[in-house]
Order: sequence, then C-alpha cells, then structure tokens
Amino acid sequence: MVDRARIEAAVLEILEAIGEDPTREGLGSTPRRVAEAYSEFFSGVGVDARALLGETFAFDEAAPREPVLMRGITFRSVCEHHLLPFEGLAHIAYVPTDRLIGLGRLPAVVDALASRPQLQERLGEQLADTIADGLDATGVLVVLEASHGCVTLRGPRQVGSTTVTVASRGSLSEPAARAELMTLIGQPTAGTTGSAVAEAPAANRAADEPTKAGATGHEAAL
Repeated sequence: MVDRARIEAAVLEILEAIGEDPTREGLGSTPRRVAEAYSEFFSGVGVDARALLGETFAFDEAAPREPVLMRGITFRSVCEHHLLPFEGLAHIAYVPTDRLIGLGRLPAVVDALASRPQLQERLGEQLADTIADGLDATGVLVVLEASHGCVTLRGPRQVGSTTVTVASRGSLSEPAARAELMTLIGQPTAGTTGSAVAEAPAANRAADEPTKAGATGHEAAL
C-alpha cells in the first residue's frame, strides 16, 4: 500500500532541495498530485500477478498444441534507477497444455508487474515465469519494446531510441519456434500498411536483413 502522506512530505523536501518554494502558486498541490500519480504507478507492488491469471478453460485434448499470441499490449512502468517512466508494447505467446486463459488476463498481468519499480529485462523474465508457472505452459515467449525516459529525457537524450528484450521458456526457446512468432509479431494488422507494432521498427527491419549465425533474421535485429 502506497503511503501518500510520506510521498507528499518527500516531494516537499525535493522541491526545497532544488531551490524552489513549495508554497508558491503552481506548486501548492504538487505533492498531492505526485502522491496520487505514484499510487497508480506503483499499484503493483505486493500484488500476486499469478493470481491475476484467474479462471482457466479446458483445451481440446485432440487439438494440436499451437502457440497463442497476443501482440501490442501497451504498458508503462517506472525505471528503478532514476524513477523515470518507460513505456512500450508487450507481445506474449504461450503454448498451452490442457488449459487456456482468457486473453483479457494477459494485459492485467502485464500491468501488475509493470506497476512497480522495474527494469525492462526483469519485467520480461517475470512475465515469462508467471505465465509458464501459472498455466503450466510448455512454451512462453515475451517480447518487450520500450522507450525509456532515462535515455530520452536525460543524459544521452536519444529521443528516437527503443530497447527490445526477449524472454523465453520451454519449447518457445527453440530458434525455429521463436522465428515463426517473431514474424507474426512483425506482420501488419488488418487495415494497415505498416507494422503491426508502429513502435517496433526493429522487428520489421529484421525481416529484410541477413540472418546472423545461430539466429533468425528477427532475432539478429533484436
């Protein structure tokens, strides 16, 4: 549970520390606003993301076990190094055993794990573990692409840069299976001429790039 009173007190100290007058017009309500924002940003602290998988559904035993892919899940998080935001898209695939999950549960899990001080690399690994363990999935693939405030707003200020991370488990750690899903992630959505993921140019560029040794074209770009 976020302690709003303590956050407000801390914001007052920060404003004074940078040489500002926290009582001047325009800043009077800032500590309260920051506390409200932090309550939302960090609402996932202490939440059991696995419990958010919720009800599962029986899968036809005779049906082939093909991957289920949900792409373009928007997320935002806060980098634990500078407490600056990062945001982007998550693409999640899993290979079911005998149970399926309601697709609306995947964004809920992403939001819970993202709503805490995070690292993008760790977020992907936590998503993969939660889905693999919670569904007993035989394979999981999580691809995240995000723009980081600590890179775009400070220091190098690389406003056009994004970071791509991949986490995989089980059968979807195999290069061929990963390559197929990377291709699907990069496909345009219905009614568009560009990428299915406007913010994920790396996956699309990779479709036309030579394959590196031991990796698919998509993975070479990642």
